[in-house]
Amino acid sequence: MTTPGEILHRYNIRPSRKLSQSFLMDVNTIHKIAGAGRILPGDIVVEIGAGIGVLTQDIAHVAGHVIAVEIDPRLVEILQDQFAGCANVEIYSGDILKFDFAYKSDQYKSKIKVIGNVPYNISSPVIFHLLSYRAVINNFTLMLQKEVVERLVSDPGHKSYGVPSVLLQMYADVERLFDVSATCFYPVPKVASSIITGEFREKPLIELTDETFFNRLVKASFAQRRKMLINNLKNAKFLETMSDSDINSALHEAAIDGKRRGETLTVEEFGLLSNIFKYRLTNPH
Repeated sequence: MTTPGEILHRYNIRPSRKLSQSFLMDVNTIHKIAGAGRILPGDIVVEIGAGIGVLTQDIAHVAGHVIAVEIDPRLVEILQDQFAGCANVEIYSGDILKFDFAYKSDQYKSKIKVIGNVPYNISSPVIFHLLSYRAVINNFTLMLQKEVVERLVSDPGHKSYGVPSVLLQMYADVERLFDVSATCFYPVPKVASSIITGEFREKPLIELTDETFFNRLVKASFAQRRKMLINNLKNAKFLETMSDSDINSALHEAAIDGKRRGETLTVEEFGLLSNIFKYRLTNPH
């Protein structure tokens, strides 16, 4: 394969600070990420942040079709030049946060695999964007800031466990695969990276009465991390029609001690609590 350094030199590319660009230069790591994607012949793959196309090359050798998404017009031109003769590579010029996975899934009559190097400034929005399209996405393999990956895969009771951990783990089985040293990039970023992989479940971990309500409950529970769960819930706007005794009663039904902090609740406990609160709000006594 053509090395990242050769491509940057050939096209005289300077990384854009505005777009938080940092190019992965280590060829072994590129191969490792492609392998982690578990891509099979016939798969439809969306690559986030295709950049100069080094990972795209690896994916295209195996996948049925690759949609390489890139927001930087300079890099889009390079990708178009690099893959001009590749029938199974489609270059998509635009923002991944506006990308319609459902349309592409329908177009190719297949679920999609997602892989890529996500710019650190949009990592959380990208995760939530993928969540919103989970019905048409099979799995994802992403390079993110190490701290973000730690949050996403964290277990209850850890300081890194929070809203993103609960919301993602309700719908996906996630695993941190390996770290990528900052020295593998140009320019060298100030943060370390990790690879996370996840597979969306057919159904949530707990069957939810109302997914939007569940999201709100989780966010309210972590509103002030140092506060007890009961106090965070009493301050939640969407529960303001419930009295303190109603809230206590709902916690009792879920067998959850209100004196616990939100960060100690399991994903299943959040799901159960969400369903109980939703039922009581919909069917007040």
